[in-house]
Amino acid sequence: MASRPGPLTEWPWQRLGNFKYVVMLPWVVPALNTMIKAARKGREGWEEVDMGYVIIFPALLLRMLHNQIWISISRFQTARSPHLIVDRSIDFEQVDRERNWDDQILFNGFFFYIGHALIPSAKDLPIWRSDGVMMTILLHMGPVEFLYYWFHRALHHHFLYSRYHSHHHASIVTEPITSVIHPFAEHIAYYILFSIPFLATIFSGTASIAAIVGYIVYIDFMNNMGHCNFELVPKWLFRVFPPLKYLMYTPSFHSLHHTQFRTNYSLFMPFYDYIYKTMDKTSDELYESSLQGKEEAPDVVHLTHPTTLQSIYHLRLGFASLASRPYSSKWYILIMWPMAGLSMVLAWFYGSSFTVERNKLKHLKMQTWAIPRYNFQYGLSWEKEAINNLIEKAILEADEKGVKVMSLGLLNQVLLTHKHELDSLRSRISGSAASYLSLSSTSYPQVWLIEDKLDDAEQRKAPKGTHFIPFSQFPPKKMRRDCIYYKTPAMKIPKALENMHSCENWLPRRMMSAWRAAGIVHALEGWAAHECGETVLEIEKIWSAALQHGFLPETQV
Repeated sequence: MASRPGPLTEWPWQRLGNFKYVVMLPWVVPALNTMIKAARKGREGWEEVDMGYVIIFPALLLRMLHNQIWISISRFQTARSPHLIVDRSIDFEQVDRERNWDDQILFNGFFFYIGHALIPSAKDLPIWRSDGVMMTILLHMGPVEFLYYWFHRALHHHFLYSRYHSHHHASIVTEPITSVIHPFAEHIAYYILFSIPFLATIFSGTASIAAIVGYIVYIDFMNNMGHCNFELVPKWLFRVFPPLKYLMYTPSFHSLHHTQFRTNYSLFMPFYDYIYKTMDKTSDELYESSLQGKEEAPDVVHLTHPTTLQSIYHLRLGFASLASRPYSSKWYILIMWPMAGLSMVLAWFYGSSFTVERNKLKHLKMQTWAIPRYNFQYGLSWEKEAINNLIEKAILEADEKGVKVMSLGLLNQVLLTHKHELDSLRSRISGSAASYLSLSSTSYPQVWLIEDKLDDAEQRKAPKGTHFIPFSQFPPKKMRRDCIYYKTPAMKIPKALENMHSCENWLPRRMMSAWRAAGIVHALEGWAAHECGETVLEIEKIWSAALQHGFLPETQV
């Protein structure tokens, strides 16, 4: 929110939360009904339908998909790309502030449904008209870009900036969705501005569905590209067509506006910044350096994998709002199972791990890599060799890049499931405590060390007051109110750990699994010893080092 919020800062449906989408039902339901009736009549029915009317709702859905694709691509690239522009941290506060990026799409729906109902010439538009397309292009280059430039400069006056535009500029490190994070009053002004080409072509009788939809796609594309925080515009484009420099901005060009504030005000076409001498002098230099990039090898890599099919949406590369909260199954995610299934099929054919997160702590550069396999695939005997090959390939790649420490997460580790492994665990427990550890199939002790495969029937066999302690990487399913359940080991991360804006699976914000934290501590201390299989360093030494570096046990959070 702006530092001193002005009138019309909140969206009208803000208090509805996730139920805000119901405000579209009075328009969407009749449109869907029209589409169903047309589909029943066949070709003749579609010829009678106003395509400009029925296409509004699909166009809104495509806008959401378009934006989400940009979000995923941007997060994938900024986690690994050498072409990063601003190398600073994003925090949970920014993710929360940008959570409702689709508000402007709902507003767009109102704008078109009401416009279609009130303007007679907006009905029965043709698919294509060349004169209307050309008029849209010229009106954007002229009035829209010119008026936006001066309106944008006005927004940077302290009166409007403190009441409205500071909300947008609270994000120094931008993501594609940052482009549409503005107070409601600003969006009203922007829609009035962008309506110039729409209304001009409609009232002149030159409007077409292609021109309107194409203009919206152009606005979304340029907005997302300008805020993606990695340089992707190739230099050869400007060599082939030099005037393009004045007709299309680059991500690095607009990034300077978010770091310098008083330069590079243009919407998408920088020529007004050249005309009025507000172009940042370092624009070309930043473009060149960002495009050239700088490859940096991480010091620490944590190798993990998706858990359930729905967890693909919870990854940092998925839905930002979901990734910033502890993982839990949602009904609206469950209905997207076809997309989840498709992701599994694609992952099956993907031949290597991929980078999902990039962090910093003191002098350490860290990355999280994910194996493209899900929990259930680790249990398939015919998948084990393929998974082992993927893990081995990731380890060799990390070694080639000069990674100092690599930690394994979730099922990439070896689970203790057999008696000889239990004996090995007992041998490492000092004193008489080892005698209380047993592998039982007939008796029912009060303390159970459990793994992931413990089902509901087995839990029911436990006596009242049983302590369930997981030695797996996943928290146990709680189905008994008369028993005590312990969590998987986790620690609160130090405040100095940067770029932490997603949750690790089911853990709360700024919490980290113990095995991931151990890898970081291992690197911070510069220990040369390997900790593989049954080899475990001195526990007290590791615990003390973790506390010294700012990690805290979950009980002290």
